[in-house]
Amino acid sequence: MGEAINLVNNFKVEKVIFNCGPYNNLEKDLIKVLDKKKIPYYSCIKELNIDNNKLYFLNDKDYGNENDNSSIIYTKLNNHKFLFMGDAGIEVEEDLIKKYNLQDIDVLKVGHHGSKTSSGKEFINEVNPKYSIISVGKNNRYGHPNKEVLNNLQDTKIYRTDQDGSIMFKIKSNKLEIATCAP
Repeated sequence: MGEAINLVNNFKVEKVIFNCGPYNNLEKDLIKVLDKKKIPYYSCIKELNIDNNKLYFLNDKDYGNENDNSSIIYTKLNNHKFLFMGDAGIEVEEDLIKKYNLQDIDVLKVGHHGSKTSSGKEFINEVNPKYSIISVGKNNRYGHPNKEVLNNLQDTKIYRTDQDGSIMFKIKSNKLEIATCAP
């Protein structure tokens, strides 16, 4: 979120989607820029159509904090399931597995940079990801990713931006291909 204004000012942005819950100060500042540039924005949406694909926004509850209010996005592309957890924590994970059938996820973007507040054992066992992506800075001050989270993910192939750099998934001939570009 911290770089959203720079993105809007330096790239062509057609629409912006905010998570559920009240707008924080960063979001209010971004909205001023969006209004000035006449860029539409939406909050707490359920789904988004992109060509023949749908993104499903699974988190429609206000948990009272920015991390747990994160947009959680599920999509299925060529029979490959993707789940992006934002910064959501264990309470949100518990709600998701009660509400949705999220088994056998192909690619999981791990919640909250691999923090100990996310990726609980029960959730990881339920979604059973083949690949886990942890977006995390090298030598970050929080010590992310957490060792317990890495243990919870031990049955998946883990990719980390601090070690692997950029991570790209392509679907070719209905097969998932993964490429990395060193940091």
